[in-house]
Amino acid sequence: MKLREIAERVQCDLTGDGEVEISRLAPIETAGPGELTFLSNPRYRRRLKQTRAAAVIVARDLEELLVPTLRSPNPYYTFARALELFYQPPPFYRGVHSTAIVSPQAQIGKDAAIGPYCFIDDEVEIGDRCHLHSFVAIYRGARIGHDFTAHSHAVVREHCQLGNRVVLQNGAVIGCDGYGFARQDNGRYYKIVQSGPVVVEDDVEIQAHACLDRATVGETRIGRGAKIDNLVQVGHASTVGRDSLLCSQVGLAGTTHIGDDVILAGQVGVAGHLTVGDGVRATAQTGIPNDVPAGQTVSGYPGIENRQWLKCAAIYNRLPELLGEIRRLREEVAQLKK
Repeated sequence: MKLREIAERVQCDLTGDGEVEISRLAPIETAGPGELTFLSNPRYRRRLKQTRAAAVIVARDLEELLVPTLRSPNPYYTFARALELFYQPPPFYRGVHSTAIVSPQAQIGKDAAIGPYCFIDDEVEIGDRCHLHSFVAIYRGARIGHDFTAHSHAVVREHCQLGNRVVLQNGAVIGCDGYGFARQDNGRYYKIVQSGPVVVEDDVEIQAHACLDRATVGETRIGRGAKIDNLVQVGHASTVGRDSLLCSQVGLAGTTHIGDDVILAGQVGVAGHLTVGDGVRATAQTGIPNDVPAGQTVSGYPGIENRQWLKCAAIYNRLPELLGEIRRLREEVAQLKK
């Protein structure tokens, strides 16, 4: 595909030779002749001098380059759109596979694709154009909107509600029992019925082996456009706001409320019964034991303001030196007292 055609289709400004043939996209470090790459992080600008790529997607205000460029207000988003021009997922099985078990009481919309060994229980409702790969299980009474995609071994438990364009990656579990047990007088634990469903709004993607617990009472809710990464745990009766990102191995204890446009980086842990405000950023491995006001960036454990944490981390590296200085000063004071 010629570069000028790519520019037209992703709506970018073209600088340089538009007749260059592009065969695929590649990372900036390895891209070579015939390949298109991108630069979205200014920290990697020096790599532009070394790249052998045929063309580069860059920000509109970047200086002129020797190679042809596609200039965009959002290079990473443009890269994502350009990638779709060169890669299409393999076509999926159409219709209902002979090994799938679909209850006659289930209501499935038009143009369904239900793969081998899927199970769809009584009173399930699924909208148009669903794609269920092999071994997907949909429990009784689940309600799912249009354009639903579930990869192998994904599970939607009883009475959960999913909106339109929801994607479940392999092994994602929606509506497993919340971690609810009441301690009895004899010291043993009594399981509490988890009666409340999980509600997943439109345009949510839940990736591999993430678990969203159902609520004891009420509901667990994931807001529109949220993206939940691999191995994330969302505790019972929690809420995750719109367009929030929960990255790998994030854990939310029960009744945690996450605002809109929040980013919790890898392995962030959030204690239960607290609120993380809109726009909060928590860096990797932050522990959050208390409410976090909107707009803050926090780090460390317990989570504190990021700039303060960076200062503390810098001091931590000097602790042996500082300890030696304290001992020396103590000895000097002791000598003066004699």
